[in-house]
Amino acid sequence: MDLLLFLIIAVVVIFVLSVKQINEYERGVLFTFGKFSKILNPGWTIVIPIIQFYKKLDIRTKAVDVPEQDAITKDNVSIKINAVVYYKIFDASKAICEVEDYYYAVGQLAQTTMRNIVGAVTLDELLTEREKISSNICEVIDKATDPWGIKVENVELKDVALPEEMKRVIAKVAEAEREKAAVITKAAGEVEAAENLSKAANMMGATPGALHLRTLSTLNDLSSDQSNTVIFAIPIEVLKALEGFNKNK
Repeated sequence: MDLLLFLIIAVVVIFVLSVKQINEYERGVLFTFGKFSKILNPGWTIVIPIIQFYKKLDIRTKAVDVPEQDAITKDNVSIKINAVVYYKIFDASKAICEVEDYYYAVGQLAQTTMRNIVGAVTLDELLTEREKISSNICEVIDKATDPWGIKVENVELKDVALPEEMKRVIAKVAEAEREKAAVITKAAGEVEAAENLSKAANMMGATPGALHLRTLSTLNDLSSDQSNTVIFAIPIEVLKALEGFNKNK
């Protein structure tokens, strides 16, 4: 009787220890006698002690923060750059069997790939085409991690740190560009003003009395301020016309 009770208790204990739970966001990799057997899906499953063992993997998207790296661009500018890599496991068996530590491996691969790709572009390309460079890094890492059962979803360059002397050079270049644009705009305005003045002069010269009317309009504008003394030239024809008018009176 005692032996039977002992066997029942032993069977119950073994059964309880054999029941394993896999959560929805996890997958289990089951090994039997040390050989890969199958992938365990979410739910309860039986793992026979001693004969079998399993390892759970989180298949949710993970973020790897790539620490700041020293890199040299194609035009020999020394910079510091960091990034973040987003990836997830699509084949749990490969992530266990094909690579020892997939998290560490992805981080190291991201560092070397980032330095290599940054070294193949100029500083201007790095600053103006971040999305394209991030996409190139993502493509290279994703191709390399595919045999590990890992899908790289995205890579984002977080920051590009420039030396202080390079920041000053870039500021000078930007200032020179703004001055150049200002000079060009001013010159274009002067050309446009000269063209408009030329058109106005031609129109006034071709219209009798137009210049006289313009003179009278100018005098009317100046008369609002009586503290000024204005001296202006009057055409001889106008003076003669005024003298004749006074004599007739």
